[in-house]
Amino acid sequence: MSATPTSSAMPKPRWLFVAGSGALWHVFTPARARSWTLDRTGTQYVRQNTAYGPIAGLSCEESPLSTMDAVSREAVGAGFSMPAMLRARNLSLAAVERIARAIRPGMTQDQATELAMQVLQQMGMQRIWHRTLVRFGCDTLKMFNEPVAAENILGANDIFFVDIGPVWDGHEGDAGDTFVVGDDPEMAACAQAAHRLWREVSDRWRRDGLSGEALYRYAEERAQALGWRLNLEVKGHRACDFPHAIYKAGRLGDFGLCPTTGLWVLEIQIAHPQRPFGAFFEDLLSADPS
Repeated sequence: MSATPTSSAMPKPRWLFVAGSGALWHVFTPARARSWTLDRTGTQYVRQNTAYGPIAGLSCEESPLSTMDAVSREAVGAGFSMPAMLRARNLSLAAVERIARAIRPGMTQDQATELAMQVLQQMGMQRIWHRTLVRFGCDTLKMFNEPVAAENILGANDIFFVDIGPVWDGHEGDAGDTFVVGDDPEMAACAQAAHRLWREVSDRWRRDGLSGEALYRYAEERAQALGWRLNLEVKGHRACDFPHAIYKAGRLGDFGLCPTTGLWVLEIQIAHPQRPFGAFFEDLLSADPS
C-alpha cells in the first residue's frame, strides 16, 4: 500500500459508496473508481495499489437505501480477493461448458446432476455453496427451489440448463447456461436470447450505472420487446468469499444502488411465450466485459 494521502489528495465525488467489513472497507466513487482502505475509526484512508474498476451509480440521496444498509449488503470478508473472485468466476464458467459437453440424450436429470458433481470434483472445487442443478425440457421453466422430476429424460430434440455454485480457493463461483440438443430452432433461439438479454443488461450497468432494481426493469422491457417472458422471481444475488449468506444482502433486483463490480450475480431466466420450456443464464457482474 502507498502512504496515507493528504486530505487534498482524497477524492471529492458527488457521493461515496462504501463496502466491506471489520478493518477492511472499500470506498468507491463515480467514473474511475478508486478503492481505499479505512481504519476502524473510519478517519484514515489508505489507497490500495489496484482499484477494482469503473463504478457509477445513484447518489446516496437518491437511493432508498441508507449508506450503512448498502455497506452491510455489499460486505466482504477479511480474506476477500478480487483476483480470486474472478478466478472462481472463470473456473465456474469453464466447468459449466465441460459439464454440458458430457450430457447426452437419454440421461435422466439425476444422472446429469451426478455427472456435474464429478466434473466439479475433478476440477478441484473445495465444496459447493448451493446445490448443483441440471434441468431438462419443461423443468427449465422452474426456479431454484421448485420440485422437478428426477427421472426426466433428455430427448433427442431438447433444451437443458446447468447451474452450479462451487467454491474455489475460498471464493464463491456461480455460473449457469442453457444448451440445446437436436435442431429445434425455437429452443436454440431461446438459449441465445438469454445470453443476449444478459449482455444487454450488463452493458447497461457498465454504461449508465443503473441500480439493481433498474437493471431488472430494463431486463423486463427488453425481454418483452424480443418476444420472451422474463421470470421476475429470479433477480440475482450476492457472491464473495464464502459464505456471502451471512450478510443477508437480498436479491440484486431489490438493490437500490449501483451494484459493485465482482460482488453480484446477474441472473436471467426467460420462458417461451407459448411452448413449455425456457432458458437461463447467469454470470458475475464485472467491470471487465470479457
